[in-house]
Amino acid sequence: MKNKIFSILALTGLLFLGSCTDSLDYTPTGVLSSSDLTSPTAIDGLVTSAYAAIGNGDMIGPIYSDWVYGSVRSDDTYKGGGGTGDVGEIDALEHYNLTTPTMGAFVTRTWQNLFKSISRCNVALRAVNTLNETEFPAKKIRLAELRFLRGHSYFIMKKLYKNIPIFDETVSDEEILKVSNTLSNEESWNKIAADFQFAIDNLPETQPELARANKLSAQAYLAKLRLYQAYEQDDNHKVTNINKTRLQEVVTLTQAVISSGKFSLHADIANNFLPETENGPESVFAIQFTINDGTTAGRMSFEDGLNYSHGAPQYGCCGFHAGSQNLVNAHTTNADGLPNFDTFNDNIADLSAQSVDPRLDHTVGIDGHVYKYDNTALFSNSWVRDPGVYGNFHTMRFQQLASSGSYFKLGPFMGTAKNYDIIRYDDILLMQAEAYIQLGEQDKALPLINQIRDRAAQSTGKLKKLDGTFAATYNVKPYTSAGWTKDFAFKALIWERRLEFATEGHRFFDLVRWGIAEQTLNAYIEKEKVRRPYLATAKFTAGRDEYLPIPQAEITFTNGLYKQNPGF
Repeated sequence: MKNKIFSILALTGLLFLGSCTDSLDYTPTGVLSSSDLTSPTAIDGLVTSAYAAIGNGDMIGPIYSDWVYGSVRSDDTYKGGGGTGDVGEIDALEHYNLTTPTMGAFVTRTWQNLFKSISRCNVALRAVNTLNETEFPAKKIRLAELRFLRGHSYFIMKKLYKNIPIFDETVSDEEILKVSNTLSNEESWNKIAADFQFAIDNLPETQPELARANKLSAQAYLAKLRLYQAYEQDDNHKVTNINKTRLQEVVTLTQAVISSGKFSLHADIANNFLPETENGPESVFAIQFTINDGTTAGRMSFEDGLNYSHGAPQYGCCGFHAGSQNLVNAHTTNADGLPNFDTFNDNIADLSAQSVDPRLDHTVGIDGHVYKYDNTALFSNSWVRDPGVYGNFHTMRFQQLASSGSYFKLGPFMGTAKNYDIIRYDDILLMQAEAYIQLGEQDKALPLINQIRDRAAQSTGKLKKLDGTFAATYNVKPYTSAGWTKDFAFKALIWERRLEFATEGHRFFDLVRWGIAEQTLNAYIEKEKVRRPYLATAKFTAGRDEYLPIPQAEITFTNGLYKQNPGF
């Protein structure tokens, strides 16, 4: 959160993106276009506008918060809210088998919002290319930033929809309508990777304004892409091979970030979720948001605006994104401070008797536990909107206290100026650990994973109640080298990613990448539908539900040029 990201010109407001009927031929609304912009100052404003665009999602149609797509569609959380009909499209997504290509609020609107962001990048790229480096000394850097931003939006689209059209700034509006979504998986990954590679080749390691992409954030993002790409899928989304060359690229790229010495873990994981400590040593790249910048609502993040505790007097709405019983159970630990890998979900965890990983109380609101580090107002079951359907646990990581300087209430909904981390250093460590494990070099992964566990063990300072005690017994210890085989190391890596990024929207995409979504999620449903009967008809179908459908509106608009994903 900052009062100003960097100098935002008045013209940027004229380029603010509104709604559109057809996303493919979208141009930013307003009185200006790239042909009107000839000065370096004005064109730099277009670059700023492209940065703004990656944060221009909606509560309905999100593009940076994956709480719906990555958490609710996983075993981490339930939809929450006021019953299954409240924002019913999320309920359909949670059931998997109810998802359809005609869903406008999420499937279609998210696609359109992402293409708006891509359109801003292409408009700005065309404008920057009209100047030479004498006129605009920062030309190469700005081009690299724009390609980084475009790569980011394409990456999000690909992990959501898989089969997407990809075009750059050289393609005309007429030609865009002829670009299909039938590239091979390898071709589309490589097209997106080219944007990140250009950014690596042309960005400095540091920038004068911290909000801008740099060489290290581009290396981190390319590492993330190559990790996804390493798990090669056939046309029906089945993982058929793990590409060791791609994994070695992940090791090299993440090592460049680690060796730079510019990043480290916060001492307490809480600092990743508080505005006072944002843009800190763990933030590799973040979307910047603002408050008190002279506008009515600031440059706020509202994508998580449905997810505040409904009954808490300081909020009043809306109770979405409820932690699952499965997720809570996954935080229990044995006497050695290690996960209960095989038995964690046999029974409902007794949090008064069982020890837990401290990350539980950084993630889920639990009756009688400190909520969002405020020990004067412990979480209460009375705050839960619909416990009969969704249970009593509530999300917490992306929420802010009403007393926070980053918090803003707009009507019934809540926004925050807390920055949104796209890639953190903990992700870098675990990406490298995963690559090492899959390369058969699991011994190199052990200290990386244990850095994460050691930090978790130290993250208790903000969890004390007023009397100095804790609401839970915390016990998390590092893994030892004994029994650290490749298979066990990968099991530990899966567990660590889940707890480290719980409710942050990573989980579903991890399961798909690893090729274990169907077995994991149907096993989850089988147990959970007894605890939560509303899930009785849910079913994950392999070869279909790994990705969202291509919006039917886009297929219709292109006269059938786009091909629908399998199973829809």
